[in-house]
Amino acid sequence: MSTSPAAPGDHAGRLGGERSGPSLPDLMAGATFVAFGLAFAIGGSQYDVGTALRMGSGYVPIALGGLLTFLGLVIVVASFRGVDPTVANADRGPIPWQRMGLLVGAIMFFGFTVGGLGLGPSLLVTTFLAALAGHGTRPGRAAVIAIGLTALCLGVFVFALQLRLPILGDWLGG
Repeated sequence: MSTSPAAPGDHAGRLGGERSGPSLPDLMAGATFVAFGLAFAIGGSQYDVGTALRMGSGYVPIALGGLLTFLGLVIVVASFRGVDPTVANADRGPIPWQRMGLLVGAIMFFGFTVGGLGLGPSLLVTTFLAALAGHGTRPGRAAVIAIGLTALCLGVFVFALQLRLPILGDWLGG
């Protein structure tokens, strides 16, 4: 065993190659999850909760808020575990702004058009745009994904669960 101190960039002198202090990105992500989880749980507690068999309007926000808070706490605790600095500071490449823009645009398109176009066309365009955001997805494959997901969603929500969602909206004469 060496008695010489470790060099500034050498982590072999520490137990298991760990570094001291939390991983800041993980700590911030976990804290954000906890904050949003608590906000949803507290907001949901203002409504009737009900039971698991007869859920009130506050049941799902409380359940999901609690789950998000728990996952956030797990991430916060994990951020204090030692992380190899070569992994923590690894180059992750450029931020994929185009793909993020496609996803945000898809969600906004759905929100703005589902009332006028109806569930079918809005869902088809939304899933097509979201599929295009995938790494290396070509338009043909995105169309197949969009058609499949739209058919699955219509089958589940409109036909199986019998939700009263118009397949074609007023803009298309539905």
